Amino acid sequence: MEADAFVRHRALEGFGAAGQDALARARVAVVGAGGLGCPAALYLAAAGVGRLTLIDSDRVSVTNLHRQVLFGPEDVGRPKVEAAAEALARLAPGTEVTALDARLGADAPAVLEGHDLILDCTDTWPSRLTVNDAAVALGVPLVWGAVQGWFGQVTVFDEGRTLRDVFPHEPPQDLAVCDGGGVLGPLCGQVGTAMAAQAVVLLSGTGRGLRGTLQVLDAREGVWRALPVAGGAHA
Repeated sequence: MEADAFVRHRALEGFGAAGQDALARARVAVVGAGGLGCPAALYLAAAGVGRLTLIDSDRVSVTNLHRQVLFGPEDVGRPKVEAAAEALARLAPGTEVTALDARLGADAPAVLEGHDLILDCTDTWPSRLTVNDAAVALGVPLVWGAVQGWFGQVTVFDEGRTLRDVFPHEPPQDLAVCDGGGVLGPLCGQVGTAMAAQAVVLLSGTGRGLRGTLQVLDAREGVWRALPVAGGAHA
């Protein structure tokens, strides 16, 4: 008899078979297959999410490898979504992965329609606004994360709260533009896996998650700070 890969999940108080079944039925979009998208997708697939859609138009670079944990030197030059989908197929063959080698634009609502949850793992402001606005239009919860240098952020936008409440105007410098500055590799893992944990909580219905709270991590101090986010309040 084959061992149950998710027995430790099923043993969680308040999770059980119902929670695992909910993950198996779920369809999740991960927009961005870089420093955040790699660990997020890895843990979602390993957790038993039934269907993942990976969306990214970038290619793997040598400078990505210290933080984009689904890739190795042999993947340099390949489309990120293609390499990521192959890695996930080896690690979690039970998850159906769709790889879209594309950048979302005006078509974002049509591409993201039908997903139960969206993870924004992008690293530019225009991309974040595109994903945010599509999630709002579709009424789909959005798990959002960002990293820059030594700092990371993660939250859930839902119930009337959106990215535009936190950033009503474009910041002077994009958060998480890894190619334009330094970023700590393990910090991407911390934020990406925090996003995956939020996704599992929301999909299984086992908690409210970070709705209404922005968590900010200072990796040098090892400290998370919680900041409230009010819907419609330009914080």
